[in-house]
Amino acid sequence: MYPTHIIMAASSCTTEQSGIIGTITEWLVEVMHQAGGVGVALAIALESIFPPIPSEVILPLAGFTASQGKIGLIEAIIAATIGSLLGAWTLYGVSRWIGIERLERIANRIPGVNARDLAKADHWFERYGTWSVLIGRVIPVVRSLISIPAGLGAMNFWSFTAWTFLGSAVWNSLLIGFGFGLGEQWCSILGVIGIMEDTVIIVAIVVIALMIGLWVRNLVREHRSQKP
Repeated sequence: MYPTHIIMAASSCTTEQSGIIGTITEWLVEVMHQAGGVGVALAIALESIFPPIPSEVILPLAGFTASQGKIGLIEAIIAATIGSLLGAWTLYGVSRWIGIERLERIANRIPGVNARDLAKADHWFERYGTWSVLIGRVIPVVRSLISIPAGLGAMNFWSFTAWTFLGSAVWNSLLIGFGFGLGEQWCSILGVIGIMEDTVIIVAIVVIALMIGLWVRNLVREHRSQKP
């Protein structure tokens, strides 16, 4: 097990989580320590599927574990990235299995919504999907959820995998590297990560808003061109 003061630090980092999430997080921390790289992969896979589990706690602690010689630094990064891919593939596969056609049938039964609108939204994701997946991997919660529209939009599996791998590898390397460098003070990086995430969220919102604006403008032009 981790030394008592490290367990206490991990607990303090999860105090803002609800009881069940905090308990799951602490359990994953212990699994990661006991199982090494396999535990890291498992923890991050579950974090990718279940967004409330904070990678901001798990990844720096994985770096700290590497600094103690429990696992290698490169091993921790590779394991975390494999875990990210496993989680992303799960959500992508389930979403793709549901499929856009089933959603279109559901959409046709909802007042004010039709399948054509859904198809246009799907086309928009296909057009900007690769960038959405890449950027989404460094945004809280979106890191997990971005796999869902990718699956619904039937994004090319290998393209999805490549962009997910790239975005996840960068994020995992950054946080694990921080944990490795800070050692027992790994928890102190959470404040900096929060600032970084807020900045990324603001930039992402601006970019997405611009994309949606262009999409709406194109729809308006298309609608006007169809008028007699």
